[in-house]
Amino acid sequence: MKREEKARVIEELTEKLQGNSVIAVNYQGLNVARSNELRARSREAGVEFLVVKNTLARRAAEAAGAEALSEFMVGPTAVALSQDPVASAKLMTEIAGDVETFEIKGGLLDGGRLVSAAEVEQLSRLPGREQLLAQVVGGFQAPIAGLVNVLNGTIRNLAVVLNQVAQQKGAGS
Repeated sequence: MKREEKARVIEELTEKLQGNSVIAVNYQGLNVARSNELRARSREAGVEFLVVKNTLARRAAEAAGAEALSEFMVGPTAVALSQDPVASAKLMTEIAGDVETFEIKGGLLDGGRLVSAAEVEQLSRLPGREQLLAQVVGGFQAPIAGLVNVLNGTIRNLAVVLNQVAQQKGAGS
């Protein structure tokens, strides 16, 4: 690889490292079919899966202000980049469960926090972004629905009372 190409790769990887969560994995044991499946599933989940040269990845991490990530850049390394750390953690954990030699090394969350392989696994157990948003919307909706039910009940009770008064007045005449 020529110097210009390396500089371009480092620049592109630096941009991708900024503003994304990163999970580093040892991708050994992935055959071509599994690799293609992983890339397809990654695209569906909004995760970018890249096999990178360690020296270039270390330089990009340094340029991105994510030097801590360099400790994972040993041996065969690939990175999963995503704005949603839970999505990439879920996907990498699933693959690690399916392929014995596929190993999660650790990661770096968007805020610059280094996480271990165990923490990535814990992250994978969290609900996904869509589910969390649905829970938040449901949380906002519940009190409003309760208020509507209370108001409907009051109006319904008023109508029943008025109907009974009208029946009593009609029977009294």
